[in-house]
Order: sequence, then structure tokens, then C-alpha cells
Amino acid sequence: MTSPERTEHLVLPGVLTADQATRTVRGILAVQREDGAIPWFRGHHLDPWDHTEAAMALDAAGEHAAAASAYDWLARHQNPDGSWYAAYADGDPHDVTDRGRETNFCAYIAVGVWHHYLSTGDDTFLDRLWPTVVAAVEFVLGLQQPGGQIGWKREPDGTPVNEALLTGSSSIHQALRCALAIAEQREEAQPDWELATGSLAHAIRSHPERFLDKDRYSMDWYYPVLGGALTGVEAKSRMEEGWDRFVVPDLGVRCVIPNNWVTGGESAELALALWVLGESDRALEILQSIQHLRDPETGLYWTGYVFDDKAIWPEELTTWTAGSLLLAVAALGGDEATCAVFSGERLPVGLAPECCGAPAAGGQ
Repeated sequence: MTSPERTEHLVLPGVLTADQATRTVRGILAVQREDGAIPWFRGHHLDPWDHTEAAMALDAAGEHAAAASAYDWLARHQNPDGSWYAAYADGDPHDVTDRGRETNFCAYIAVGVWHHYLSTGDDTFLDRLWPTVVAAVEFVLGLQQPGGQIGWKREPDGTPVNEALLTGSSSIHQALRCALAIAEQREEAQPDWELATGSLAHAIRSHPERFLDKDRYSMDWYYPVLGGALTGVEAKSRMEEGWDRFVVPDLGVRCVIPNNWVTGGESAELALALWVLGESDRALEILQSIQHLRDPETGLYWTGYVFDDKAIWPEELTTWTAGSLLLAVAALGGDEATCAVFSGERLPVGLAPECCGAPAAGGQ
């Protein structure tokens, strides 16, 4: 069981003490089912992306067996086409509540698997999960469009939805680079994945018209940076452009404009993106600003806060909100695996598609 001694590296002034970090990790573990599934909270649904984010937080806290159990749940319940469904009631694999198959949900296992390997050095785990990662990547790339962007899902009847989401495609960009890192570790070259990654990065950087217009959402603002497609001066400029639109001083980050609603998950992810850019001071300020969302009893975090009404909404304590905060704290605290996965320093780059003259995506 997690103890304060095991979470000392998650201590961050104004954000977490060792005792608080321990309580947060225990809060996630309390929600995890015996079969490894991590729903949003007990009685709600599991989606594969948030399940993976919570598992990554467990690895960052040293709970490697629990994290491995979460990834094994995904391996056992992967669909024959390499996908997972969008929602499972309370993490029950036999009670599917949304049979859509979303590409960014399916791709994210590569990020989690690579993070777990970097956390543990467990080659047996990597060998066991490799077929699962391969099948997931192939499902995702089956919806890549000629312009490089990734169609966002298949309908329950299998119909592809070819419209692309910038946030989802940016997350997939990170996932593809993690998948390439796994392939490189296993000495199994994947040139098609490299080309797909380069083409996707070019679309994200240079062709906003290839994505649905969702610029009211803060995730569309920071995810191209968080996912590693935008770097350097271009990334810093994007952060400055959206700062006053989305950041509410001392409260956190708006989910969507014009709603007066800040959310813990988006705030923690923005902090991660700021850390990627070397702006640790601003990242710390963002994390400190959302401590009003913390539930001291469980150590988990409320999803959001409507600040004009001064009301918590919705009234739910989600594992993925706690997970995103723990990952941001781990990055700021120098956790090697978390830093490597989000900084991109150990991730291969995609190959530039010659047909469009795109530059290859670069690491930090």
C-alpha cells in the first residue's frame, strides 16, 4: 500500500505534501476494480484514455503492479480490430454503454505502455503488450486521412467518421511516437508508422483547416504543444496567444469559452504543457490554483468549478483528474519516466512525407 515515504518525490509546495500525495494515490487505487479496470469513479463508466492516464499516475507513484493490471485489462478486452469501445459501465467489459471506437482513446495505450516500461524496465511486460500496441496503432492509422489528420472514430456499425479533432490528433501524435519508441526498443522497425507520424505532425502544425473548428475549447489550444507537434518559438507563441482567453487567475483553466467553468484536468494538462516548454514557474502556479478542487477526505479532485455561481460542478471526483495532477507533479518533480514521455527527449521523430515537403516532428 502506498505510504508517504513512497510519495516523497510527489511533494510540491502549495500542491501536495507527501501525506496528501499518498491519499490521492490511495483514492485512485480505491476506485480500481480487482480486474484492473479504472473507471472515472465507481458506478460511472471507464473509457480507455482516462483509464490509461490513471494507470500512468499509479506508475508515477510507484504502484507498478496496479498499473500493469490496468494495462493487462486493456490487453484482455481489446476488440479484434485493435480498438476498444468508448465506454464501459463501471469498467465492466461485458457492459458496453458506447460502442463507438475513438482513435485517440485507442492510441493512448502506447503512451501508457512506454511509460510503464520506462518506470520499471520490465522487458517481459513490453513483450506481452507489444501485440496489443501494434493492433491499436493499426486500427488508428486505418482512419488517417490523405492530409495526415486522423479521423476521430468509427461508429458502432463500423462507419468511419473522417472528420478530425485537433486535440485527438495531437494526442495520437504523442502516442505514435511512444509506439515508435517501443518498436525501436524491440528492434522492430515500423517505417509506415514513421511516415504517418510525420504526416500527422505536418497537418497539426501547418493545416488547421484539416480539423474541425473547436478553438473555443482549451484543449485545442494547448494539446498541439502537449502532444509534441508544436515546439520551440511556435509553441511558446501559441501559449501566449491563448493565455488570457483560457486562464482564470487563482482558479484554473476554462474548459470552453465563454462558460465560466474551470476544470482540474485541463488545468493539470496545461501545467504539463508549460513544463514541456520550460515554464515550470507558471506550471506550478496553475497547479496551485486548482487546490480548491481537492477533496481532503478522498484525496481526489472535483472535475470542475462554476466560478460565477461559486459551485462545484459536476459533483464527481474523477480518477483521471487526480491522475493528470499527479503526472504534472511528477514531471515538475523530475520523475524520469514521466519526464521522458512528455518532454519527447527519448521519443523517435516521424519521417517527413516527401509529397508535401513537411519538416519532421522534432523532440525537445
